[in-house]
Amino acid sequence: MNWRGFFLGLLVTAILFILASGQPVVAWSGECVGVVDGDTIEVMHDGRPERIRLHGIDCPESDQDFGTRATEFTSLMVFGKVVEVAPTGADKHGRPVAWVTVHGKSLNKELVRVGLAWWYRWFAPEDKELEALENEARKSRVGLWFHPSPVPPWNFRKPRKKKRE
Repeated sequence: MNWRGFFLGLLVTAILFILASGQPVVAWSGECVGVVDGDTIEVMHDGRPERIRLHGIDCPESDQDFGTRATEFTSLMVFGKVVEVAPTGADKHGRPVAWVTVHGKSLNKELVRVGLAWWYRWFAPEDKELEALENEARKSRVGLWFHPSPVPPWNFRKPRKKKRE
């Protein structure tokens, strides 16, 4: 089986799981009360902060080059503001994965546009807009793309996972 077929099957399985759970995935809004890192925020929902993972992108880790800049950018864009959260599913920890917008701008897309996130093609292979934004950032050499070969966070995390074992 090729990778595209594998991820398409994974996507279909995730959609069926969401539909079978009986819980509708509904957009909501709330104040952003925390920024964990570039691609994870906390938004008030039903009277409590809910941790949200941004859909379709992966920012550098906090202790990785551009990790602090990605976190700062996210903070400037959404912290203390009312944001719209449009869930697309959940991550392996059960946290919502979502598109987040503020004042009509997508945080997910802006992070990729300014070169502070990768398009996370394994979890959003169908998103041609994120792909185009990453390609433009690469071509323009903005943000982390100024470096000739930045290390993607999924590769940066691998050695650390092995050390924990």
